[in-house]
Order: sequence, then structure tokens, then C-alpha cells
Amino acid sequence: MIGQQQKRKITPNTVSFNSYLLEFNNLNKNLIPTDSMLTLLSVFYYFKPLNSAALAVVHFETFSMYPLNYIEPVFRPPSEWKSLILQVTNGCSWNKCTFCDMYTNDNKKFKPKKPELIEQELLTIVASKLPVGRVFLADGDAMMLPFNRLKEILLLIKKHLPQVTRVSSYCLPRNLGNKTVEQLAELKTLGLTLMYIGCESGDDEVLALIEKGESYQSSLTALNKIKQAGIKSSVMILNGLGGPELSQQHAINSAKLMNAAQPDFLSTLVVSFPLGEARFAKHFNGRFRQLNQQELFQEMATLLTTLNLDKTIFRSDHASNYLVLKGVLGKDKQVLLDKVNMAITQPQTIALRQEWQRGL
Repeated sequence: MIGQQQKRKITPNTVSFNSYLLEFNNLNKNLIPTDSMLTLLSVFYYFKPLNSAALAVVHFETFSMYPLNYIEPVFRPPSEWKSLILQVTNGCSWNKCTFCDMYTNDNKKFKPKKPELIEQELLTIVASKLPVGRVFLADGDAMMLPFNRLKEILLLIKKHLPQVTRVSSYCLPRNLGNKTVEQLAELKTLGLTLMYIGCESGDDEVLALIEKGESYQSSLTALNKIKQAGIKSSVMILNGLGGPELSQQHAINSAKLMNAAQPDFLSTLVVSFPLGEARFAKHFNGRFRQLNQQELFQEMATLLTTLNLDKTIFRSDHASNYLVLKGVLGKDKQVLLDKVNMAITQPQTIALRQEWQRGL
């Protein structure tokens, strides 16, 4: 998800290029800048705000590496930055979530790609001799494909790219309603080992207001099915999604959902509205506003306090977050809580992102 862009222009008059580069690295934690990226950054430094520069450079590096024609925009999780993005569907079959503008362009109407076209793209990758270790199945809704189609795609990947060690995909909980645990386990043996699930919230009232089309129970059922199949799950919760009125119940019920599911990975980012919040706020009847920095920290403290996880890798380091949090829950729970409480009570003593640093 792309956060809200700030208008501030970062130029040599405001920060040095080394600072500009350092912040680019902070926004892209796992990314080692290549020569081509450094060249682009050195040009963007003079006229392009940092967040949009980082987005443009990462987009260039990710999608220019592989000689495929994508229907853009294309989105992928931050941890898939080195993966081959294989667009097996276009857009999202649900596409009603009011917080999400990712697939609202006219050219992003949902459509599965024919297997023969997918195979042609795989052959193009083979001919390019470019290294491929991981594959991410795009767009936002690949797991809605029937079991047999997914099996066919995974077999094509194994046939043409046998060196691939991981295949992953976004997954809406509803996508698994017509798939058995046994079918998912078979997909896992064919290479599908990680699913990214945007639960967003565990609170049914919030989920209804944002037209997610899911509930606490539907999300839990899907997460349990994934775990039973031996597939890893990476869950996202949106900080600030309920506004101030629903903040407490959003945090508590999201934590309860995670406690019941025990995902392998959990991340949070701050909800933002690059195209405006009118579409999102329509069902709140004037009750919604975006949380301020202190309110976001209070909501995070409630979430962490309520979480009881055994061994979940936790990340709250997306560029939209003011405060970077990383750890394993539950062993690092108190350390993370202490850091959040410090941000609440003594914000001047802790490193927080400035507004111009947020936004990817």
C-alpha cells in the first residue's frame, strides 16, 4: 500500500545527498542500492521528493530487471523485492475495500491470465538467463483462482524454473472457502509456502464499515486452514483504521484474532489515503478522522498489551509508521511496549520519523 505523499521538496538546500541516500535505505531496509539505482537517486535528489524518488527507483529496479510486460500499477509486499513478479491475475476480484485504491484504475479490472500466456512469460524469463530464486504471484487476488488452475501454474514454475525455492501470494480469507486443507497442502508441496493475508482488523464493526467483506471468524478460519496445510502466514493490521472512536476495540479485537491464529509474521502500518479519504469515511457518518501521532502510539500500546503470541516475527517498520518496531512476540513484548510508552511519554528522547520521511 502506498501511503500519503508529503509535498515537501528535498533538495541540496535542505539535506545532503548522503542524508538523502541514508533515508532511502531506511525506507527500503532489505535493499542494497545498485549502480543504476544510485544514478537515478543522484538525479532525483535535485528535483524529486524523497518518498516519490524511492518509489520510482524501487519500481524501476524491480520491474525493469525482468523482461515482462505488466499491467500497471503492480504491487507486491516489501519482502518480495527480489522476487520475480508473475502476474497471474490482473486486479482484485473483490475491490470494494474503501481504504484501498490499489486496483481502482480502469485498466485494473479483475481478469485471470490464461495458463498459456503465463507459460510464455516463464519461457521469456528462462531465455533471459536472469536469476530467479523466488516468485510472487500477483496481482492482489491470485488465490481466488481455482485449485486446479493454481496447481497448473505451480507445475509450470517447477518445470521451467526448478531452482525456485519459494512461491508466495496475497490471499483474501474468502479465497480459501472453496479449497480444502488437503488441496492447500498439495499446493505447498508444489512450492507455495507463504501467503500474505490483509486481515486489516479483527473487529467486525470496523470490517463492516470499510467493506472488507470479511469478519473475525472468516479471517480466523482461513488462517487456521493455512496453518493446518503447513503454509506460512504473514498478516497485516492497519493502525488507525477505526479512527478515534473505534480505536480501542479495533486494537483489542485485532490482537485477539492474532492470539487465536498465531501467524508466523505480523506487520502493522498506518492507514493513509493518497487519493483522499472521502470514499473511506462515507460509512462512518462523520465519526472518522485520522489518528494523530500520540493516538497511533496509544493504539499500538493497546495492541501490543493484548497480544499473546508464542513465536511471531513482528514488524512495524513500514514508511508510514512514525515509530519503527521490530521483534519476536512474545519474547520481545516488554521491550517493544517500553519503546512505545517512551514515544508516548517522552517523544523527544526517541527516534521518530518526520512527516516528510513517511509515505511509501
